[in-house]
Amino acid sequence: MNKVLLAVLLAGFGAQLVKLIVYWFRHKSLSFKDIVVTGGMPSSHSAFVVALATIIYLEEGLSTMFAISLVLAMIVIRDAFGVRRTVGEEGMVITQILKKVKIKTKTHFALGHTPMQVLVGSLIGFFISMAVYWLV
Repeated sequence: MNKVLLAVLLAGFGAQLVKLIVYWFRHKSLSFKDIVVTGGMPSSHSAFVVALATIIYLEEGLSTMFAISLVLAMIVIRDAFGVRRTVGEEGMVITQILKKVKIKTKTHFALGHTPMQVLVGSLIGFFISMAVYWLV
């Protein structure tokens, strides 16, 4: 199998599996939506893009593809704990306002990630890419 694809898939789905395990220990239950929900520890988005940039660097060095993957990683990571986090916090405030004025809605919003969640996801992506490169 292609090392780039393998590293990216293992990192992203591995981070999502860790997220499910953390959720299980915290809440003692799981539902189908927990498999696809965004946010939480660790960031699978960060794991995906850091794994991509890392394995491309290991395979190709300082290539154009590495530069593109690095820019993509920076955008995704910044969005994960910046824009998405802010929008999620605003969603919580709007939900509180709606409850106070007794308007019932079925809203869902993702909180985005804290910097620690992004860091842990990034480390998962980095180390899985290293393992794929050296062991596969």
